[in-house]
Amino acid sequence: MEALFSIVIGVLVACGVYLVLRARSFPVVLGLTLISYGVNVFLFASGRLVADSAPLALAEVTIHPDPLPQALVLTAIVIGFGMTAYTIVLALKANGELHTDRVDGDVEK
Repeated sequence: MEALFSIVIGVLVACGVYLVLRARSFPVVLGLTLISYGVNVFLFASGRLVADSAPLALAEVTIHPDPLPQALVLTAIVIGFGMTAYTIVLALKANGELHTDRVDGDVEK
């Protein structure tokens, strides 16, 4: 299970870095989103991956997961959504002023 999470985190971050290095606005926004998803999975996995555990305190379950990483992931999701919306607004504003969606602002030839 840990290997699967490691592979998922690696693939999300690698794809995100690849997309951030593109010259267009939309792949950059998508890349930042993928990197934030990778960080969210990493934060979630830092709370110990426990099989057959309950998220709530039940009498018949003896092993409970750590609630702090779950709260951190929930907070990171909200912050990531806000930053994604802000980045999209910045990209739309740059597109409106420069008439191109390139990140560096150069006009295509």
